[in-house]
Amino acid sequence: MFDSKKNDYDYYVVDRHAPLLEWLLSTLPASKSKIKATLQGHGIKVEGKQVTQFDYPLEPGMKVSVSRSKKNNTFKSRYVDIIYEDKWIVVVDKKPGILSMAAGHRSLNVKSVLDDYFKRTRQRCTAHVVHRLDRDTSGLMIYAKDIKTEQLLEHDWHKTVFDRRYVAVVSGEMENDGGTVANWLKDNSAYITFSSPVDNGGKYAVTHYHTLRRTTEHSLVEFRLETGRKNQIRVHTADLGHPVCGDVKYGNGDDPLHRLCLHAFVLCFYHPVTGKPLEFSTPIPASFRSLFK
Repeated sequence: MFDSKKNDYDYYVVDRHAPLLEWLLSTLPASKSKIKATLQGHGIKVEGKQVTQFDYPLEPGMKVSVSRSKKNNTFKSRYVDIIYEDKWIVVVDKKPGILSMAAGHRSLNVKSVLDDYFKRTRQRCTAHVVHRLDRDTSGLMIYAKDIKTEQLLEHDWHKTVFDRRYVAVVSGEMENDGGTVANWLKDNSAYITFSSPVDNGGKYAVTHYHTLRRTTEHSLVEFRLETGRKNQIRVHTADLGHPVCGDVKYGNGDDPLHRLCLHAFVLCFYHPVTGKPLEFSTPIPASFRSLFK
């Protein structure tokens, strides 16, 4: 799995005998010019050694590492990091405090940041929102570069995404090491999501959780979503009696870090065009970990 902070490479295993450049062109979801530039810029490793030779002979089983840093040196934003990019999709690490897409006039949002980047780099595309994170939730997101790819992702979202996990600091000491919350979620007229143990006309929601660390005041908990409903983790943690810290909507006023303590740290999915599995992870935020030293 790719760790966005500790690792700046994509990893591949060679499946046949082939010259390096030929294999890269047939394997990587990037343009010929980008692949050549990465190779010439010492961004390719074979078996851990940098290689710039176009016809370097590859054999089945060899491991090839492809640098990401060569691809996104033109992108800089205090609110968004690009983790992965090809001609169909972009995977980003969103910081807290920025919306996933526009909501009202001139609102700061990831889509507009990406659209500006595409324009500056003369890419004839715009960012299409596939799924959302709340303004104050940080972490991994996918954006499509065209409407066709967006539709492929949206229509088969639950089949495409095979692992999606969050980490949160919750209020109080968790009693259980792990478990599952399952109920129906529905919005009321004030757009507050509430849960019901029986079908209330809403959507069925399932969240699996695993306690990572705990003190008498707070717990660090990992969540795996079986369904992806609005405010699902925030409502389910409140149902457990341990709401997410910093949650002004469903919380209890416990706000040790002055932010919503929820971060999407694992996102694994099958590429909507190539079908290849892509796995991404980001570290648990240092501020979260600081509460458990």
